[in-house]
Amino acid sequence: MYDFVVVGAGPAGSRFARRAADAGYDVLALEQGEVGDPLACSGHVSTDVWEYAGPDARDELLQNEILGARFHVGGPGSDAYRFYKRDVVSNVIDRVGLDRHLAGLAREAGADLREHHTVTAVDEYHDRVEVTARGPDGTETFSAKMVAGCDGPRSRVRDALGLPEPGELLHGVLGFDADADAENFVDVHLTAPRFFAWRIPRGDAGVEYGLAAPPGDDVGRRFDDLTDAYGVDCHRRCSGAIPVGPPERVTSTRGFLLGDAAAQTKPFTGGGILYGMTSADHAVEAIDPDGPGSLQGYERAWRDDLSTEIRLGHWLRRAYSLPEPVQRAGLRALSGEIGVHMDRPTSMFSREHLRKVLS
Repeated sequence: MYDFVVVGAGPAGSRFARRAADAGYDVLALEQGEVGDPLACSGHVSTDVWEYAGPDARDELLQNEILGARFHVGGPGSDAYRFYKRDVVSNVIDRVGLDRHLAGLAREAGADLREHHTVTAVDEYHDRVEVTARGPDGTETFSAKMVAGCDGPRSRVRDALGLPEPGELLHGVLGFDADADAENFVDVHLTAPRFFAWRIPRGDAGVEYGLAAPPGDDVGRRFDDLTDAYGVDCHRRCSGAIPVGPPERVTSTRGFLLGDAAAQTKPFTGGGILYGMTSADHAVEAIDPDGPGSLQGYERAWRDDLSTEIRLGHWLRRAYSLPEPVQRAGLRALSGEIGVHMDRPTSMFSREHLRKVLS
């Protein structure tokens, strides 16, 4: 019997598998297809990502360094309000490469990570869980003391354990233009209903375009309007769901959720790489597979760390739907040098940021 079966080998799942294996637990991780494929997430991350990666990761995965963002109330060519730092704010990375790098670290730590294993059932009992998966050699059932659901916004584990769903699922679309662009500013367009659109230069890897909004707001057409306005024809497109708003409970008797499955994401951007891996660390530190009561320690730990950030993130997102004159006035008043951290909205109240604003 395994200590943990981890379903899903994205950043949160691989991080948990690695840390749990390092702690001496017997870990099996199952990924539906190949790790990192298909791509359904942006590669724009804070520089903190390297703290969770191996020593050579930055040299292998870094595509561009970003100093700030231009915010637009309209489309391309509209007035831009610049927010910037004098040093690097964020990085653009090979997103598929990151997933594979993190999965490699989990394997090196001793986790048994198996690709092409589609989980078809999760059965929870008072003393164990049984996870059934269809793999290259047929269907197998694995017994474990605990199951970690790291299988994305439409989590099969979440459904099987009877856990509540995220507050909402946005529809996101990504597209990529092959022309190299090493500019160090991203563009943010507050034009999509209740969310936003973006343009991210990725150095020699080209340019990423994206847009997200609630389902039913014709996201595909709006994305086409964005790329048409920029005069580009994206050679590759993908789409996916973006969970926003963690449910009131992400643990059951012998199961727990991590990452997108738990909606551990930033409400104002939809990004969840750092929040998911941070929560994975809390899970390893709090959960004893022989003591189901320890799951409550995980619930408390990750919420104590991230709930204020998520709550402030919801307030930031509301600004996307303010009337345009109010948006313009706010952006004009606040633009300039900043001292905020892109994953921590509470940093808006930091001494560094307040000093920048007041100056």
